[in-house]
Amino acid sequence: MGRIAEEYGTLVFNDHTMQELLPSATYKALSKTIKQGKPLDIEVANVVAHAMKEWAVAHGATHYTHWFQPLSGITSEKHDAFLDPQKDGRAIMTFSGKALIQGEPDASSFPSGGVRATFEARGYTAWDPTSYAFIKDEVLCIPTAFCSYTGEALDKKTPLLRSMEAVSKQACQVLGLFGQDVPRVTTTVGAEQEYFLIREEDYEQRQDLMLTGRTLFGAPPCKGQELEEHYFGAIRPTVNEFMKELDEELWKLGVAAKTKHNEVAPCQHELAPMFTISNVAIDHNLLTMELMRTIASRHGLVCLQHEKPFAGVNGSGKHNNWSIATDHENLLDPGKTPASNLRFLVFLTAVVEAVDDYQDLLRIAVASAGNDHRLGANEAPPAVVSMFLGDELDRVVQAIITGEEEKTVDAVYMDLGVDVLPSFERDNTDRNRTSPFAFTGNKFEFRMPGSQINLADANTILNTIVAKSLKNFCEAVDGADDFEKAAFSWVRATLTAHQRIIFNGDGYTDEWIEEAKRRGLLNLKSTVDAAPHMLDPKNIALFKEFGVFNEVENHARYEVKLETYAKLINIEGQTMSHMTKRKIVPAVSAYAEQIADTINAKKQANSKLKPKADLKLLEKLNDGANDIAEELEELDEALEKAQATEDALEKARVYHDEVLAAMGRLRTVCDEMEGIVSTKAWPMPTYNKILFYC
Repeated sequence: MGRIAEEYGTLVFNDHTMQELLPSATYKALSKTIKQGKPLDIEVANVVAHAMKEWAVAHGATHYTHWFQPLSGITSEKHDAFLDPQKDGRAIMTFSGKALIQGEPDASSFPSGGVRATFEARGYTAWDPTSYAFIKDEVLCIPTAFCSYTGEALDKKTPLLRSMEAVSKQACQVLGLFGQDVPRVTTTVGAEQEYFLIREEDYEQRQDLMLTGRTLFGAPPCKGQELEEHYFGAIRPTVNEFMKELDEELWKLGVAAKTKHNEVAPCQHELAPMFTISNVAIDHNLLTMELMRTIASRHGLVCLQHEKPFAGVNGSGKHNNWSIATDHENLLDPGKTPASNLRFLVFLTAVVEAVDDYQDLLRIAVASAGNDHRLGANEAPPAVVSMFLGDELDRVVQAIITGEEEKTVDAVYMDLGVDVLPSFERDNTDRNRTSPFAFTGNKFEFRMPGSQINLADANTILNTIVAKSLKNFCEAVDGADDFEKAAFSWVRATLTAHQRIIFNGDGYTDEWIEEAKRRGLLNLKSTVDAAPHMLDPKNIALFKEFGVFNEVENHARYEVKLETYAKLINIEGQTMSHMTKRKIVPAVSAYAEQIADTINAKKQANSKLKPKADLKLLEKLNDGANDIAEELEELDEALEKAQATEDALEKARVYHDEVLAAMGRLRTVCDEMEGIVSTKAWPMPTYNKILFYC
């Protein structure tokens, strides 16, 4: 444990390091920038840059990079050496404040949704001082925002930072009405990351996994997750070694990896960190995902972060635990008497209103080709957005709405009936794994995001819509003679108007989907259904009001989402067609030929033999080959139609309605053939082999 404590954060230019290496005046100036959002003077930046370079070089760094998040959702970096050759043939290591604050990567080849033409190459990165710089692979990584030459945000971080400013401003105004003078409010996030690990040798034989991240073919394994023995089960030695190294590397980078365990599906696992400020938490999650992929290869493994790499077993999500807090207290902590905690009720009600009013935006924030396979599949929340409050808070809410006195429920203690086992107090609410947006004690767990998604989108939306509701509250009570009375009236009226979004039951049932429809809740089943709502006037107005997106930036993200969706499905369709033609069809034909030869050999050996089983198998193989040819032709035609479609939304619809449907039919007949072709003759590892590698 001592070693862990000593190594934690050693590769991070964190507050402790800055206090040690920066002059007192410089440290104070930088702290004001980080904590209060004050502008950073260039002279201060020069001192910080020099200290940062000296520290990085002492830790083996030779280069620096502005580490940013383009609209692709992943991270990008361009490495520049500290090296500065001198006229006398020597070289020194230099790093200026200007280089720290601003970079200039090429912006032409990143997704922009039409904001930048290909020939318009210039873009800028700007240092985010609230997220500490760190060293990775002998490179000093500086978290940055990324914008175009004309100032539009071309990344995920910039809108997130804008939304954090927006919700902070509105929350501070609300707290001011309660007599609290607070300079800044922050939103915090804890991102639970699910993932799969498989053997590298199996991965390399599956072209679909290599090119798309998921298996496009695969009959159900003889054993799946039905015995429920993998969840929280003993971690296998190979996986444990991977997890140990991952923890150690993350701790050096200041990522507070806390919990690790086996998940529900075979080969599926989870890592959960401690909470931290939203933009830092998202930087940490992206860094975690990258390290998972690179460290896995050192152990002969491949880390799969697709939402649904295997059909028939649970997919992977990324639960976004969101809260809002001052430096000293969590504003979503209900305390021991939530019914009389007016400040808590105001913030709770603001979240309820926000989720109901902007359920479409929350769905859009998690919409992707991969996540469409996962949502509503009895392993993740449905596509219908609703909120779970739990029994105690639901009683409070109902009492407020009806005007009845809330009945106090005494704490319940759990007695397990064995003297040696301790009794303990039961939590005041259960957990609801089927709820998309669940209150879990002092935070909300947004369970809809997929495992490979960048959480900046979801948190940008959450922060902005809550800012809007907090502003609504301030406007409603403005000038009231009796603030508490006006505040409670707003709480009651708002909860009454938005109670339809609250649902504490089983979100997996067909009855709930019908009930949600009667309540008027949206059921946006796919990315194609959800994306157009980005351009709804109310949503454009929301982002404009709080300066999170201008109309150009918002439309760009709509274009990028549809374009990315179409490209991903096209890659999947092309891969499936290629694998069918080059692998599956030849394998089925070769096996059919082998069976035919066996039949002929038997007849030649003894003309009286009647090889009924072989003849029946040959007939199935022949019919299967014909079915494959037919479905393959339909897939190729659907791909051609989609590729020829010009309009972005219509193109995405063709991919969803026709290409995906054709892929599903082709998969069905190919998987049937996998079930009858010999294991030796089948051209790729099956689920039985991939999912149970030790």
